[in-house]
Amino acid sequence: MENNIVLTDKLQEYFGFDRFKGKQEEAIKSVLEGNNTFVLMPTGGGKSLIYQLPALILEGTAIVISPLIALMKNQVDSIRGTHSEDNIAHFLNSSLSKSAIAEVKEDVLSGKTKLLYVAPESLTKEDNIEFLKKIKISFYAIDEAHCISEWGHDFRPEYRRIKPIVEEIGKSPIVALTATATAKVQHDIQKNLGILDAKVFMASFNRENLYYEVRPKVKPETQIIKFIKQNEGKSGIIYCLSRKKVEELAETLLINGVKALAYHAGMDAATRSGNQDKFLMEEVDVIVATIAFGMGIDKPDVRFVIHYDIPKSLEGYYQETGRAGRDGGEGQCVTFYSYKDIQKLEKFMHGKPVAEQEIGKQLLLDTVSYAESAICRRIILLHYFGEKYEPENCGNCDNCLNPKEQIEAKDEIVTALKAILEVNEKYKGDHIANILIGNKTAAVKSFKHDTLKAFGTGKKHEERYWNAVFRQSMVAGIINKDIENYGLLKVTPVGHEFLAKPHSFMLVKNHEYEEEDGSNSGGAPSGGSSGDPQLFAMLKDLRKKIAKRNNLPPFVIFQDPSLADMSIQYPISIDELQQIQGVGMGKAKRYGREFAALIKSYVEENEIDRPEDLVVRSVANKSKMKVFIIQSIDRKLSFEDIADSKGVDVKDIITEVEAIVNSGTKLNIDYYIDDVLDEDHQEEIFDYFREAETDSIEEALAELGEDEYSEEDIRLMRVKFFSDLGN
Repeated sequence: MENNIVLTDKLQEYFGFDRFKGKQEEAIKSVLEGNNTFVLMPTGGGKSLIYQLPALILEGTAIVISPLIALMKNQVDSIRGTHSEDNIAHFLNSSLSKSAIAEVKEDVLSGKTKLLYVAPESLTKEDNIEFLKKIKISFYAIDEAHCISEWGHDFRPEYRRIKPIVEEIGKSPIVALTATATAKVQHDIQKNLGILDAKVFMASFNRENLYYEVRPKVKPETQIIKFIKQNEGKSGIIYCLSRKKVEELAETLLINGVKALAYHAGMDAATRSGNQDKFLMEEVDVIVATIAFGMGIDKPDVRFVIHYDIPKSLEGYYQETGRAGRDGGEGQCVTFYSYKDIQKLEKFMHGKPVAEQEIGKQLLLDTVSYAESAICRRIILLHYFGEKYEPENCGNCDNCLNPKEQIEAKDEIVTALKAILEVNEKYKGDHIANILIGNKTAAVKSFKHDTLKAFGTGKKHEERYWNAVFRQSMVAGIINKDIENYGLLKVTPVGHEFLAKPHSFMLVKNHEYEEEDGSNSGGAPSGGSSGDPQLFAMLKDLRKKIAKRNNLPPFVIFQDPSLADMSIQYPISIDELQQIQGVGMGKAKRYGREFAALIKSYVEENEIDRPEDLVVRSVANKSKMKVFIIQSIDRKLSFEDIADSKGVDVKDIITEVEAIVNSGTKLNIDYYIDDVLDEDHQEEIFDYFREAETDSIEEALAELGEDEYSEEDIRLMRVKFFSDLGN
């Protein structure tokens, strides 16, 4: 007991805390007793204390191996902050000058330094090895130890070389620490460091305050903006896999009134750290980032983490979602999933070494099974980290809040177990699924597995169904994945019992995630067919009134397809009007106010549910072509030259120009019209459109005479007419 009292005294003396968290104390005792120790604690669990406190108490210097220079500096600063002397902790890495290195070595040799942080790369340098041989090392602490395993989500080859170097310097106890490790990764770490005898301390991976949800990736931008607007003013992180997507999404959020910034490794360091600081200081609410963001981000009140793309591994997913709700408050974790993304990720792997592809594929399969599963997200996530979650319903994930239908699967489990045993437990789930459904893949044929008893015994179900059977049998402990050859399915003792005495097994039916189609649903009908005929008629009346007031034909104000789109989408603000087909900023500002007001009162009076999707503005995709045309017209280039440089016809350029002008942008093409039409002809067409009922080109040609004018002449003049009068 005395040891105990002393420990809490030391904790108070060095760090000002009066009690330990979770398993900290037991782990610290293990280090003090000189045992090899393995510590697995989720972020925020207080891992660093487990080596810092013993280092201050024990004789000698503790060597802490850490992968990130920035984190080292933070750690050293924080220890110095709790101690009167700066030389209590130092770091040795490539950022130090020669004289600084000499100073560090002097402090260490004189015995003043209790903690020396080293990057694995610095550890391998010959002169550092010679130097470390001279000092008394209390123990080695390997932080972020998952970097050792190729199965970890952040593998660093230089971490594989730690063991031989430590042996060269001189043996001392080893403490390995990590915040995420599956059973497979943990085994890898211990094996690689030669500490299979280590005492293992695991804290629970359950973060009760986090809400997990997986949504189909249909119009994700719209869903994200809607989500953020419902969580106005809260801090959040959105992860995307590519830098390009990060920048596009950040821009889309900005023009939709969300304070957002981008963050990825391709930006220069100053911009990147500037954006990070703005997020920490709450000058912006949302950071859109690649996974480079978040290492060492200690913002306690991140309220949501959204994955625009599904992560490559469940470990990565756990790490990233774990940045939400660090203070124990609300943390919403929403992930968008479509199987197409998985196929994209598999394509990325093709260039890599075969072993790496194999690993990547297995990790992806685990992610897919998490996403498509209909059982409690927590059960699957915790099971992945080797932890059993007892409650049937966690009450804080989409699957528990909306339970899915269950079906009896006793016979199917038996069928699956027989197949696994028939191939001597030497194959992975996807191969066994192919055997069950009777799919003669190349692998099935080459192993002659199409001659097995099990072949085709499960053909009344599809592959997805069998994946659910394997996954849910794993959670129930009936089968598991081999640790040495990850992915091979093995039948556990519980599974053998099940085979001997099968009992009811309720299988939860998998989600079917429908794919997003490329077409933009919800757009306006072509022509003038309308959504709400009553509103459409009212909008036409209003258009007539405004046209009369401005002494213009009605179609100059808005064309029929625009009114039709309004009667479908019910836009009630100038912002929303700009989303309507054929209405740009210029038109919306010039004529939009009365239309928006009319629609708003109509919606309120008739208690109409508006399609919220409308609220999303897309980044002004004036496509490069449009921008090019506008710039060329500013430079007074002829339409022929513009067409030639883009490899298209003059007709195509006129079509683009019409689209630009119809949505309210003013273009001055007089210089070009003056070249092709004399003044009288121009005036005749212009006057025609002033009086015309419609803006139809055919009618204009019939009225003005096809022998006198070409279709292009009339289209050009109509552009000028709209631009001069409408915009």
